[in-house]
Amino acid sequence: MARTSAGVLLYRRRPDGGCEVLLGHMGGPFWARKDDGAWSIPKGEYADGEDPFAVARREFEEELGSPVPAEGFAALGPLRAGAKLLTVWAAEGDLDAATCRSNTFELEWPPRSGRVHEFPEIDRAAWFAVDDARVKLVPGQVPFLDRLLDVVAGPGT
Repeated sequence: MARTSAGVLLYRRRPDGGCEVLLGHMGGPFWARKDDGAWSIPKGEYADGEDPFAVARREFEEELGSPVPAEGFAALGPLRAGAKLLTVWAAEGDLDAATCRSNTFELEWPPRSGRVHEFPEIDRAAWFAVDDARVKLVPGQVPFLDRLLDVVAGPGT
């Protein structure tokens, strides 16, 4: 069975009519020197029986250090992203990306060195215009941007 993850894609509208999305740069040594294709929607795995929406909200807070600053959520649905089935909700809100602080994980680094280091799951966050986000996101998550644009445009547009 595929591993499952859930996340929240926070967006804000720009004065020019476009929108920006808040993404997190993946932490740890593997991603440290990468930029394009190294950003992610804040998300996390969940087990059978857990509520994906509750997990999405929890993971947003754990990875960015703040509850989702929004009330309304729009389901963007599930999508197979690599080996995972990822379900995402969009929420309109604003958050100061510079204040984001992630939880951490432990990893032996360098490999087989016997030294364990602590790394943030998300080492920084930033707002990106949707076209820029297409380049920054890990490729498997890019289709969520089109789904978001459909939600932002609304029915009949």
